[in-house]
Amino acid sequence: MELTNRPRRLRSNPTLRKMVRETRMDPSSLVYPMFVTEGSNKKEEIPSMSGQYRYSVDRMEEKLIELQNAGVSSVMLFGIPEEKDACGSGAYAEDGIVQKAFRKAKEACPGLYLIGDVCMCEYTSHGHCGVLKGQDVDNDQTLELLAKTALSQVQAGADMVAPSDMMDGRVAAIRQLLDANRYENVPIMAYSVKFASSFYGPFRDAADSAPAFGDRKTYQMDFHNRREAKKEALLDVAEGADLLMVKPAMAYGDLIREIKDLTNLPMAAYSVSGEYAMVKTTAAAGFIDETNILCEMAVSAYRAGTDIYITYFAEELAKCMKEGRIG
Repeated sequence: MELTNRPRRLRSNPTLRKMVRETRMDPSSLVYPMFVTEGSNKKEEIPSMSGQYRYSVDRMEEKLIELQNAGVSSVMLFGIPEEKDACGSGAYAEDGIVQKAFRKAKEACPGLYLIGDVCMCEYTSHGHCGVLKGQDVDNDQTLELLAKTALSQVQAGADMVAPSDMMDGRVAAIRQLLDANRYENVPIMAYSVKFASSFYGPFRDAADSAPAFGDRKTYQMDFHNRREAKKEALLDVAEGADLLMVKPAMAYGDLIREIKDLTNLPMAAYSVSGEYAMVKTTAAAGFIDETNILCEMAVSAYRAGTDIYITYFAEELAKCMKEGRIG
């Protein structure tokens, strides 16, 4: 048979397959989400996220060094306070749990790049992402507290802040306060397209942040909506976001690609707790190969346009990249 085009020619040898690979990855693009809790000498496994832990500040160094040794250079910190109140004051307290964690991380591993998740849900007694007015979050009143939270994290050592609350106007409010305090060079990675997703369940267990009533559908996005996702991303660009994020990652590759092409800003994707838990539990049952699956999930996100991949599998993926299994 006379065939001019034979695509299999470029698949005939492992060296050639890697040479013509279209999607390339590097451990520098990985971000590990880490939970820090009050107390001392704590390393508590999260029941719904096998292999993931809450660390007290005095125990976090061991994990940070482990990540660095694997090649992971960026960490996003989430704080779990001992006490909560209606206005989430622990989120912006100078001696708050996440602020203490940033100081410790900077001291222990100064080479790590530290990112602060800016939200109120872990710190409010009602579990919602801002100050309540009746049964809903008061958008404009919450903006001031989010900006204060971002500023307090930067003052404690955060290199970047990432607002995840989905309040209207929060990027502008944070940018204005950071600039006013001479932090004009600190970038904002906006959770621009964050859906009200069932994939978040294990995180709420990990961070003790489940809403005491209702849900978050009045501020997080309806996952049916594509045009709204583009609108949210463009609003954050106009307000001064330096990087954008789509969350979750696995089911939203179409929007990762579309928003990357639309905005031309660096694109992050968060492979969330539900994605992690599904892989771990299914692998534990012997139904899938865990390493192959987590690699394939990562490649799908990068192929869609991800530049920064936030994942609980960061350490494992860094090792796979170094070994040449992916990347």
